[in-house]
Amino acid sequence: MSKSPAVRTLLFTGPGGAGTTTLASAAAVRAARSGRRTLLLSRQAPPVPGLDAVPGLELAAVDGRSALEQHWDGVSGTVAAVVPDLTMPPASSVLPLPGTVELALFAALADADEDLVVVDAGPIEAAAALLALPTTLRWWLDQLLPPGLRALSAVRTAAVTFGAARRGPVDLALAAVPVVEGLLARDRLADAGDTAVCLVAPPRPEAGARLRAAATLLGLHGLQTAAVLARTLPPDGPGAWWSARAAAQDAALADFRTVAPVHPVPEGATAPEDPDGLADLLETFELPTAGGPVPPGPERREGEWRLTVPLPFADRPAVELTRWQDDLVVTAHGTRRCLRLDPLLRRCQVTGGRLADPGTPDARLEISFRPDPQLWPADLLSADLLPAEERTS
Repeated sequence: MSKSPAVRTLLFTGPGGAGTTTLASAAAVRAARSGRRTLLLSRQAPPVPGLDAVPGLELAAVDGRSALEQHWDGVSGTVAAVVPDLTMPPASSVLPLPGTVELALFAALADADEDLVVVDAGPIEAAAALLALPTTLRWWLDQLLPPGLRALSAVRTAAVTFGAARRGPVDLALAAVPVVEGLLARDRLADAGDTAVCLVAPPRPEAGARLRAAATLLGLHGLQTAAVLARTLPPDGPGAWWSARAAAQDAALADFRTVAPVHPVPEGATAPEDPDGLADLLETFELPTAGGPVPPGPERREGEWRLTVPLPFADRPAVELTRWQDDLVVTAHGTRRCLRLDPLLRRCQVTGGRLADPGTPDARLEISFRPDPQLWPADLLSADLLPAEERTS
């Protein structure tokens, strides 16, 4: 009996205008027809009719405004009961905050139980916002309600539940904490080993730089590109224009191969009109069965520890590194991510950081740590964790 594919989440994104929604839908149809329970999660309506009739395929179009209105209907009555002097606007008058769509998409992804979720994540900027959401939520949760305070809030919640304390406005905020924690616990993108990413791009010279920037952002979030899908012109067209366009296309595809394996998707005379037409687009494309490698943990290097963060194609001016308490905050090409240090590295001092092999597929941020003598027991420090001249007796 063959082993089932390990990938549980397949994410499609790209510079935009290259058919990301169409190819994500095609991948979902192929996965469902292979026997996997599949969910197509998108910000848009299906590109062709009839997808809801494909056996094994579920559709979910995420609308941030609708999601906000449904949530507002559920909480506005509770808020009005706790704060009777506050006039609550109706759901139809509530303006969505920035990030509402990403939060709704993240919640739908966390609640999915299908074998495979194909995510039409939209343009690269929108996909980056989705990938950044979990660590952003964790960071703000820790800043506003540190773990010790959250423990006290649980006591407060229990007191309100059993009638020992009167429910007030603060309890509304505290009630949201377990909801957020539950979402984070079900983060389907947290495991790089079962998450694959396909980039979709038009084979044009300017797209190569966008794909390399996307590869950097994916690396920042612990993911890597499994394939680049590019819609290509049919070969042997007539005239000088066609020859010049084909030459530019070939050069762009060669550039794309520095990012990931390239799969050309031939352009047709007309757009697909049904699920069969969609599936034909990726007829020769093998859907990824494995995600990226597990991000490396801390390594011992000559009396110190080193943590490596893959950042393919990153350049030195575009990378920043700071430490805040138990977190490393890494910025790459304008996107920022918080990396929670494990218990070992929390007891260490950052001694340096460098970007190795900048501008190449192997670019990586290497951060070095040295055990903090004030936080390490003396018997561990004497076990060759510090250079000889700094060991305690």
